Amino acid sequence: MCRLLGVVTRVPRPLTEALDGLLEPFTALSREHADGWGIAARSGREQIITRGTDSAHASPSYRAATEAVADAALLHLRLASPGSPIRPGNTHPFVAGTLAFAHNGFFSPREALDDLIEPELLAGATGDTDSERFFLRVLSRLRSENTDPVDAIAHTAADIQARATFGSLNCLLLTEGALYAYAQEDPESEVSRRRGPEFFRMHYRIGPIGAVVTSNGVATGREWETLPYGRILEIRRSDLRVSTHAVTTGLSRIDR
Repeated sequence: MCRLLGVVTRVPRPLTEALDGLLEPFTALSREHADGWGIAARSGREQIITRGTDSAHASPSYRAATEAVADAALLHLRLASPGSPIRPGNTHPFVAGTLAFAHNGFFSPREALDDLIEPELLAGATGDTDSERFFLRVLSRLRSENTDPVDAIAHTAADIQARATFGSLNCLLLTEGALYAYAQEDPESEVSRRRGPEFFRMHYRIGPIGAVVTSNGVATGREWETLPYGRILEIRRSDLRVSTHAVTTGLSRIDR
């Protein structure tokens, strides 16, 4: 289980400014979510990926990475699942070309999607986490099924729910065009019952600087909206348009 934070701004800004007071409370969560961190930052068409296996709150590299000037970014703090090694290949975000992906949660067995992932993508996996397989299945759908990120995320989440047990499928996907956030939880999972109904909640806000989406532990105040389970939030980089996409039982899309 991990923590997520994503931002899109109207013009490139240092992340410390773009996150507008959220960076310190988010970083403080790494005292528990202490098994590594990663940042994907985009400015125009350029993308910079920085990761570490140390705890973000004590990492000079993390602090330096948060000074990056960007108009879109995702940040991830890792709390490794039991038995999952702490090493660079298991550290989010996972990257393929212009795409960066981070996950908060788990599913089991981690091999549940393997036969649905393009063989060359699976062979090129950098680590052995369920989270990377989540991304590789999204990537497989994008590459082979001529679909868009919303459909790729929604159908991959459906694949996981049909084939595995899970705690949360919350994730962020950063592309050249937009930042996407998906929220989904199994309230009957051991983690959800132990940590309570707010642990896997995701929230977003739209402000004068830009739009921000985050997992629980950071969002306070009336300006925050809850991203309902089963919804995909899309924040376009070109004009900061924010929309949500609801996925019905039959996986048809309702755009709002």
